[in-house]
Amino acid sequence: NVFLFVEFYLKFLVDRWFYTRVLLGHALPWARAPAACLNFNCMLILLPVCRNLLSFLRGSIQCCSRTAARQLDRNITFHKLVAYMIAFHTAVHIIAHLFNFEYFMDAQLNRNSSLLTFVLSEIGSGDNASFLNPIRSNETNPTFVMFTTVAGLTGVAITLALILIITSSVEVIRRSYFEVFWYTHHLFVLFFVGLVFHGFGRIVRGQTENSTATNNPLVCANRFEEWGRDGSGCEVPVFAGNQPGTWRWVLAPIILYVCERLVRFYRSHQKVVITKVVMHPSKTLELQMRRKGFHMEVGQYVFIQCPSVSRLEWHPFTLTSAPEEDYFSAHIRIVGDWTQALYEACGGDKNEPQEAWKLPKVAIDGPFGTASEDVFQYEVVMLVGAGIGVTPFASILKSVWYKRIQNNQEVFTKNIYFYWLCPETQAFEWFADLLHSLEGQMEERGVSDFLSYNMYLTRWKQEDAEHYWVQHQAENDPITGLKQKTHFGKPNWDNEFTSIASKHPRGCKNQTICNSNSNFKLDIADTSKKCGSKKRIHFTPFDFEQLG
Repeated sequence: NVFLFVEFYLKFLVDRWFYTRVLLGHALPWARAPAACLNFNCMLILLPVCRNLLSFLRGSIQCCSRTAARQLDRNITFHKLVAYMIAFHTAVHIIAHLFNFEYFMDAQLNRNSSLLTFVLSEIGSGDNASFLNPIRSNETNPTFVMFTTVAGLTGVAITLALILIITSSVEVIRRSYFEVFWYTHHLFVLFFVGLVFHGFGRIVRGQTENSTATNNPLVCANRFEEWGRDGSGCEVPVFAGNQPGTWRWVLAPIILYVCERLVRFYRSHQKVVITKVVMHPSKTLELQMRRKGFHMEVGQYVFIQCPSVSRLEWHPFTLTSAPEEDYFSAHIRIVGDWTQALYEACGGDKNEPQEAWKLPKVAIDGPFGTASEDVFQYEVVMLVGAGIGVTPFASILKSVWYKRIQNNQEVFTKNIYFYWLCPETQAFEWFADLLHSLEGQMEERGVSDFLSYNMYLTRWKQEDAEHYWVQHQAENDPITGLKQKTHFGKPNWDNEFTSIASKHPRGCKNQTICNSNSNFKLDIADTSKKCGSKKRIHFTPFDFEQLG
């Protein structure tokens, strides 16, 4: 962005734009430089939401660089950063053009033939199209011109679309009124249509190359009274607008995005059958489904649409089933209008069992890849989830159960450290059954040290706190029923990292991977360069600050 801004700013300081700068001053390059940056960012904005493309790229570069592959998991963050740049450059572009229109109007109002600005504004009167000043009369105003030109109308339209898209994307709106966010985000179609046609008006005009040969602005600017006279050497300058070039920037991403939507449209129309609906505690709905040809990896996610609830809304949910199972499932926490409507459509508010033919139809788009796919490529893995965010790890732990415990298959992963933070005791209930099964199976087969899990209750009432005094006397934890006791409060991450790192120092010259006074991320990065083996600790990306 910096390079493009400087490059195009300097580009509009050359002689061809001399007369335009006479009218507009430095507001001209200040308008054109952010326009180039806008084209660049609009080229990038669609790519992070081409999920099929990202899944393909992730699988392709996985064998070359795991680090590069994990950068693709930050696609939404990149999407937001590009959107911020679009908003910033749009603001600069608009402000500069507001000054430009005022300068154009001033040149028409100050009707003094001894001024170069007035002479330049008069060029192109009548049928001559080589004008420089787009405001052709002093009897109008910039606002009227803005709403009666292609550039003005499209500029207003794409600016309003951008404002609605950005304001509806803030965290509060997106979480509380998702439908508002979803519908206004589709104004991007209007935005791109307006963006492509915005330059067709050719409002900003410069001297043509042929004209600079007959009217050198550095020589003829001070002799404008002699323009067009025989022997003066200064012909009347001819002006023309640049060829519209925005389409060159955005054409390829638009084609990719259209192909992406066609693929998703095709997959969304494949028949999906709901085989089982389970209501778990803490208002969590589990849907078990089947679709012909559906293949998944651990930790992947799908988009779910329920036409009886909304034909336009698609919501992402992490798959909680394992690839070894003959169905795929998603756990959906009932927190909003759409999830509540789905819950009622599935008969969650009824006491009697629902017949299969009464269950709603659903459409599935996916699955799409995440960082959790890489879990079995590391010997030591640390999984951290909060609340319903534990769903990708349900898939991982189930797959471990099938691979190592049931089928006795050797997996590259030797140790899993699992942390789960929940605000209240009810949230543990739906996932505790799986941990119970894993715990019992591992004890029977003598591999109890394979999975180390730590449960943290971050908020509790007085009666819950009483468990803290009695749980050490009971064989199993009174909250989860597991042998591993529930912790109260939030984990001390420095201590946890230090403890895990000290247990797995093999393969590194420097045995101290991190301590409580060091930056863990930096030390892991430095240590990985010193490690000769593949035994590294992989952390699934998440926000540490939100976890305390």
